[in-house]
Amino acid sequence: MSQLLERLDRLPLSRPHHLLLLIGGLGYTFDGMDGAIVAFLLPSVREEWGLSSGQAGIIGSATPLGYLIGATVAGLLADRIGRRRVMMWSLAFYAAFTLVAAVSPNFEFFVVARVVAGIGTGAESAIIAPFLAEFVPAKRRGWFIGALAGFFSFGYVGAALIGRFVVPGLDEGWRWAQVITAVPVLMLLWWRRSLPESPRFLLLKGRTAEAEVVVVDFERRVEAATGRALPPLPAPTGPPAPVVEQASPTLFSALRFLWSPAMARRTAVVWTVWFVITFAYYGFFSWIPTLLVDRGLTVSKSFTFSIVIYLAQIPGYFSAAWCNERFDRRRTIALYLVGSAVSAFALSQMDSSLGIVVSGAVLSFFLNGVYSGLYAYTPEVFPTWIRATGTGLSSAFGRIGSISAPAIIGFTSASLGFGGVFTMITVVLAVGVAAVLVFGLSTSGRSLEELTETDDVHRAQETAAHAGGSLPRPAAGGER
Repeated sequence: MSQLLERLDRLPLSRPHHLLLLIGGLGYTFDGMDGAIVAFLLPSVREEWGLSSGQAGIIGSATPLGYLIGATVAGLLADRIGRRRVMMWSLAFYAAFTLVAAVSPNFEFFVVARVVAGIGTGAESAIIAPFLAEFVPAKRRGWFIGALAGFFSFGYVGAALIGRFVVPGLDEGWRWAQVITAVPVLMLLWWRRSLPESPRFLLLKGRTAEAEVVVVDFERRVEAATGRALPPLPAPTGPPAPVVEQASPTLFSALRFLWSPAMARRTAVVWTVWFVITFAYYGFFSWIPTLLVDRGLTVSKSFTFSIVIYLAQIPGYFSAAWCNERFDRRRTIALYLVGSAVSAFALSQMDSSLGIVVSGAVLSFFLNGVYSGLYAYTPEVFPTWIRATGTGLSSAFGRIGSISAPAIIGFTSASLGFGGVFTMITVVLAVGVAAVLVFGLSTSGRSLEELTETDDVHRAQETAAHAGGSLPRPAAGGER
């Protein structure tokens, strides 16, 4: 590993790391708000345009379809042009098209606008975790990324509050709700001057001098924040390896590498869990307000109950962030998947409003805990040269679950009933438990390079590079 990266990894978690957590977390807050608001728009939009359940399901699937496209493209771009640039532009993109969605004249225009807005949201949400994971020391990375993902919960609670007070409280409140979710474009000015590029990305591209500047500045700020001398560097174990400047992956070379014998197990586990949790999550949260209304509650009361359910996300995320360090990411994901499956089954048996809300809140707690573990786990299993692409493609595959879940529930809720819907979600979650327990990788306390720079991974990387028509090439100067 490069001495620059050893210098970065030895730094104690302090104010500069917490600033990164806040900047990235606010992005996730507004991402979550933009995605969640659709569930609170559905009753109003259905009434205004006289939509069927199937059409409402299509609206629920529109934003996740955009997520799929955005996550796929963003990962490839971030490994090519940099994490920081992709993250900033994706924020502006989704904010702009959320405003376009707010002025939609009809169902068709609204669906298209939500798809395009989702491209920006999906791009940003796929990039933030792998980007910031590259700054955090190994022993605190699980907590940091889990807590980072926890900011999604603030966005969902914000969406629930907007759904409760703005959507029913204003004329065409569903339009104003989307205007409110577009506010984060103002963050771009802050992000532009505050965020450095990842030193790991810079080293990979042979930009050693720029990486040195970032690390030196980070060291200076950590030393000033802690008021103590920096920890000493570990003694070198051998001569530094030359920098290998890896060509940016194409979609073909990325897929070839991710599904090579060295990586297939990691990729299969991550993709499976992303699909399972995203199917269950969107199946639940896209339809819970509407299902409550269909069971005789008023829209306002349904949205009030939804706020309680959304509030349960907050302890779910942050308790799992704590578990990430104590029990390992793999065990945390499995534990919270089991809790989700049990909660979904309990929800399927409820026939009272109070029972639905309580079991729904417990389900919300566990579902979001899974995400806290998964956002920490995913960037850790992919090498730096393909970390953003691997994370983006994993997230994109998961979005197939979020696209299919609202539509499947919309078209089958009449035949399956309330209980049948959540029994189906229980079965899907059980598949995720089996996958992560049997095949998952232990990552706690291990550096990103220790997890990914193994002989079999290097061989797979060389094979993918040959197949893609580009070879790793030594960069001038510096270390790896």
